[in-house]
Amino acid sequence: MSREFPHSLTPPDWLARNLRPQQAPVNRPAVVRAAVAMALPLALGLAAGEPAYGALASMGALSGVISDTADAYRMRILNIAIPQFFGAVGVTLGSLAHGRGWVTVAAVTCVALVSGMISTIGAVASVSGLLLLLNTVIGAGLPMPGPWWLAPALLSGGGLLVLLLTLLAWPLRSGVPERAAVAAAYRTVATLLSVSGTPRAEEYDEARHAVTQSLNHAYDLILARRTRHHGRSPELTRLIAQLNAVTPVVEAAPATRLAGRPPSPQIPAAVRLLADAVETGRTGPAVPAAALPEPADETARALDHALRHAAAVVAAPDIDPTGAGDRPAAPRVRAVRALRNATLSAASWRYGLRLALCIGIAQTLVSIVPVPRSYWVALTITFVLKPDFGSVFSRALLRALGTVVGLVVAAAVLAEVPGWGSPQSTTGHAGWWAVPVLFLLGPLIPALTPRGYGYQTAAITPVILLLSNVLNHQGSGLLLPRLVDSLIGCGIALVAGHLLWPESWHTRVGDRLADAVGDTARYVEAAFVQEADPAAGARMRRGLYRDLSDVRTEFQRALTEPPPTGRRAAAWWPLVVAVERIVDATTAARVRVTHGAPPPAAAEVSQVTLQLRELAQGVRESEVLFAVRTDLAGPSDSVLEPLRQEVAAARSIASPH
Repeated sequence: MSREFPHSLTPPDWLARNLRPQQAPVNRPAVVRAAVAMALPLALGLAAGEPAYGALASMGALSGVISDTADAYRMRILNIAIPQFFGAVGVTLGSLAHGRGWVTVAAVTCVALVSGMISTIGAVASVSGLLLLLNTVIGAGLPMPGPWWLAPALLSGGGLLVLLLTLLAWPLRSGVPERAAVAAAYRTVATLLSVSGTPRAEEYDEARHAVTQSLNHAYDLILARRTRHHGRSPELTRLIAQLNAVTPVVEAAPATRLAGRPPSPQIPAAVRLLADAVETGRTGPAVPAAALPEPADETARALDHALRHAAAVVAAPDIDPTGAGDRPAAPRVRAVRALRNATLSAASWRYGLRLALCIGIAQTLVSIVPVPRSYWVALTITFVLKPDFGSVFSRALLRALGTVVGLVVAAAVLAEVPGWGSPQSTTGHAGWWAVPVLFLLGPLIPALTPRGYGYQTAAITPVILLLSNVLNHQGSGLLLPRLVDSLIGCGIALVAGHLLWPESWHTRVGDRLADAVGDTARYVEAAFVQEADPAAGARMRRGLYRDLSDVRTEFQRALTEPPPTGRRAAAWWPLVVAVERIVDATTAARVRVTHGAPPPAAAEVSQVTLQLRELAQGVRESEVLFAVRTDLAGPSDSVLEPLRQEVAAARSIASPH
């Protein structure tokens, strides 16, 4: 008997995408750190007879756990310490504005504007802006114990405890995250080669996207560390050279795919051996020369040449620093540049004003309507309108669902843990039950966060509620008001932060996709110039794939929204994949020419670039898929024949169905 749901009960595709958990490994060290950092401050506060102080420090540890996302230890210092400073400023401002009526409303709204604008700068600034506003809201909504400086000191101390626990292993694992990132890039390349030349087109596309992400992550990690390293670092120079060396192997993969002949299993196996050598820092031959098969054509020669070059770089004990590229700008220079760009950016002002409007409405509403402990409304808006957490609609939905699940967990704890719901529970013997409860709930935050926003909300909600109960002693009476507050916050974010600020398809996706198509036309031109610079071509290709990866991410967010946005994203999605394949075909043709194939005529190159520019213009000007002409012809034995086929396929996709 079939167990399938009737069609009428099957959830729509956009809802299923929202609820589907993302696959991600559990970061076990982060789980252990969260357990210790969340429970220890509260235990110390209880031992000192000041549970409220311990609860504040545990709240600071919670913000540190949320910020603990970097791999490299130097990046962890920035990711945790800088947001703690902004959080301390936020709670100070909130405490000063607490209980001042319309002054409180104005102060929190102004902080929301600043928070929104700095959140658009980058990852660290995003978390800093988040904590600035969150702690301002908490300081303005809850009376803080002790003098004005105590709350920011306790919150910062809790966050810095997470940083301290994070850095304990640094002396033993210095450089390990960077080597692991480069090795992971090599392994994704091995996976890409293993599916190249096979009929598994979808697996190839997924593997290519994984290669782009792993290379981006590795470059970002190493270059970020390099900006803070004085002088030339042999280790960093070596890692950058190893990353650069795998690029020709990546470029040979599209040629192998288009040739339709999978490489020998020895090839991906050799790349995995190189990955092992990179991860351990081992020098000397990692791949025996005899282990590689003899190449039979220009495609195989390109792959063989690239792999032998990568093996030589990995095996070399010393690397010439002149090939490692220029040093990125100093952190201070980049910070000033980012701040200037945020101040002058229309997108930054747009997001800051959206957030300020929503927070202003929330603060005005709770000032007029008596809502107990109403800071939760603004907290909900802050999380839902976060610019890099995904679609506003999806976040509002997942926030509501995650809050319900979190409230159920909090209700179970308040009902079952002896006396936690009463004031005596935080001053007497029963208060010690809070420590093992936090020790168990805290690790769920880093464990569930990679699964998705709803899962993160479900993990964070009971922790915040139980810690705030230590401060205000409401017990189970806080559960229903918090649910109402969350629903109010989601409603304000949807109406005032989403519906009143409609973004056209072009603003969100269309223009970015059109830019990528236009850049692809320039890449085709540059690839077949007689004096083309291989390094410049590789940088252009990486930049294209990085841009296309960003477009792909925005499309995936749009797919989680209900019609018409989700339906439009699904219709345009094949065009994104087609543009990626055009870049692949261009790279494959360039590789074949480099290794002996006849170069294409200038007229062929001009014909392809003209078609791409027409496609880019059509994407930029149309709100819907449009009818286009396909006028591509040329010698069937030309290296550009696969590229012409991919361009024709893209143009046929960009037509009504």
